[in-house]
Amino acid sequence: MKKSSNKNKSVAFSANPILSVRLPMWRSKLVVFLLFMAFVALTARAFWIQGPGNGFYQKQGESRYQRRLELPATRGKILDRNGLVLATSLPVRAIWAIPESVPDDLGADKLANLAKLLDMTQPELRKKLSEDKTFVYVKRQVPVEVAAKVEALGIPGIYQRNEYKRFYPEGEITAHLIGFTNVEDEGQEGVELGDQKMLAGVAGSRRVIKDRLGHIVEDVDEQVVPHNGADVDLSIDSKIQYIAYTNLKAAVQKFKAKAGAAMVIDVQTGEVLALVNYPTYNPNDRSHLTGEQLRNRILTDTFEPGSIMKPFTVSLALDLHRVTPTTLVDTGGGRFVLDGAPITDDSGFGVLTVGGVIQKSSNIGATKIAMQLRPEEMWNMYTGIGLGQAPKVGFPGAAAGRLRPWKSWRRIEQATMSYGYGLSVSLFQLGRAYTAIANDGRILPVSIFRIPKDQPATGTQVFAPTTAREVRAMLETVVSPGGTSPDAAVPGYRVGGKSGTAYKHVGRGYDHSKYRASFVGMAPMPNPRIVVAVSVDEPTAGSHFGGQVSGPVFSSIVGDTLRSLNVPPDQPVKQMVVSDEMNPAKPAAASQPAANGANNGAKKLSTHAAPKKLQISDSTKNRPGVVR
Repeated sequence: MKKSSNKNKSVAFSANPILSVRLPMWRSKLVVFLLFMAFVALTARAFWIQGPGNGFYQKQGESRYQRRLELPATRGKILDRNGLVLATSLPVRAIWAIPESVPDDLGADKLANLAKLLDMTQPELRKKLSEDKTFVYVKRQVPVEVAAKVEALGIPGIYQRNEYKRFYPEGEITAHLIGFTNVEDEGQEGVELGDQKMLAGVAGSRRVIKDRLGHIVEDVDEQVVPHNGADVDLSIDSKIQYIAYTNLKAAVQKFKAKAGAAMVIDVQTGEVLALVNYPTYNPNDRSHLTGEQLRNRILTDTFEPGSIMKPFTVSLALDLHRVTPTTLVDTGGGRFVLDGAPITDDSGFGVLTVGGVIQKSSNIGATKIAMQLRPEEMWNMYTGIGLGQAPKVGFPGAAAGRLRPWKSWRRIEQATMSYGYGLSVSLFQLGRAYTAIANDGRILPVSIFRIPKDQPATGTQVFAPTTAREVRAMLETVVSPGGTSPDAAVPGYRVGGKSGTAYKHVGRGYDHSKYRASFVGMAPMPNPRIVVAVSVDEPTAGSHFGGQVSGPVFSSIVGDTLRSLNVPPDQPVKQMVVSDEMNPAKPAAASQPAANGANNGAKKLSTHAAPKKLQISDSTKNRPGVVR
């Protein structure tokens, strides 16, 4: 009985509120739906990783052990017209590091040796190696032999890569022309900057697998070969560049001038054979470089040229038949008033021929000739010879100068422009302008790059050929006895040119203690091969006149350049030296150009065929600067 009663024993249940509540069906379905969507998402993600997204994750994985190494392109060379190297790239090394890979317990001796090799202090080196980066340059452009010693130290985490460093064999002589590059081998100044794309080339690449120590295990992709930069051929002749530089430097130092510049142009092609500035700098060591040294004064500095502009005033008047070479101009006693403003000469020259105005550099004569011209005619002539517009030479920073529109000119301004005040130019513009006189009235595009021999020089005719020849004959008288620049004469060669001595414009007026002494000329006469332009800024010792400061520089450059170009002398040297000595008993007449036995053009200017005398009213307001 007891056994039977145990089988029928009931179980007691307690009341549970959760079990007593029936949940809504939608909650169950929501849970199932969410689980299903999670499963779908995981499936889609797995599909993406294994399918379309595989490339991305593959690259992420490869980045842990693969590296892309840049293969630098060799920068093109810069060569002179004879193939002499003016700029080239030398192989060097960049020392870099992974700071976290450099042992913390690196021995003091190794650290000291590394710092010494890299010319760094130990604190500087420790700072580099403690940076929180995965890559840091320790030292750039390290010589190959030094880099080999660094590698021999065997310091973990210190690596090297190939790169190039620019080297300039001619140093300071060509610095302003060639310029320089930065540590990334990018042009910063000069031709290096102007022709950056041509010189730079295109870098290549190489993809490799590296082990944990940074050693290359194997190549994993086809190597992309670098395309080296193209060479640039300049028109510069290194020998003539040296001639111009040494003579300019000597003049700046002799006259204790602020600066100087000079250039030589081949009249037949328009190619620049030399372009120099002083002071200059060493592009191979720019540790003490200043902004003043960087200025390429030939192209960037503008100034009022002074009397150098008188031959263009005369050229225009001759070309328009307003005067002839034998027209007489009354310059009086050396003082002339135009619209209330006095214009003066160094002395009273009296009556001069047009050629005499150039020989004696008469401001009054230039003014009276200019008054026969309309402002628009002068403005067209100035723009025709390249003034008031930046030279197109493919060189950064070339200045346009200043030339106001002709409609705003007053008569006194037209007068002062005739002898080089009231407008500003660069020496490069002046040199190019004179090629029009040297090249029978045709002005050529002037280039610092080599022009192929089979490419004929093209130019613009701005004066008639006869006009240019007549003015060239006048320019010969300037360097003859009785002219303003006998110091510019060249033994053995007939030359011609014009000096300019201008007060410097400071603030709202002229500083009568500061001068710009210039000379521009051509040789050999009567068919010039070269034009040489020289300008010296603020000479303070000795003379300040263009003929006495820049004239001798012109003479030395021309003589050495013509001999370098194998141009034979056209005058016996002894005869020329003797003729340079004036006979004090027979001074040259002020009203006529000095006679020159070797210059038929000069003789022609001395004739008196049907002279006509220019008359102009006196009357003004502003005092123009005086130029000699």
